[in-house]
Amino acid sequence: MITVRYIVDDVDAAIGFYRDLLGFTVDMHPAPPFAMLSRGDLRLLLSAPSGQGGGGQILADGRAPAPGGWNRFQLVVEDLPAEVERLQAGGAAFRSEILYGIGGDQVLIEDPSGNPVELFQPHVT
Repeated sequence: MITVRYIVDDVDAAIGFYRDLLGFTVDMHPAPPFAMLSRGDLRLLLSAPSGQGGGGQILADGRAPAPGGWNRFQLVVEDLPAEVERLQAGGAAFRSEILYGIGGDQVLIEDPSGNPVELFQPHVT
């Protein structure tokens, strides 16, 4: 299993996004600033900045983890245009249009905190 941690502003909003739009299962949500979700071999840890410890803990010098950036995980899909249409209907925010590449096509969507997720459809050779 691969584990990725995303820092989010609102764990409940992130749970709704990943569960309802991307098909993740909520494995645990023991406290407001933390949840663990899964989809296949991917475990996704959601942490909100807090003083409660764990992955979202504010550091001793006052720095707090923040969402966003460009690092992301990739979910392989069979029909990218259909997924884009479904996600648009579900209210997902898109960072890009479909990007056509050499080995496959991709689109970047954002969770409610602005963390990117790449949806990728490989070219069949």
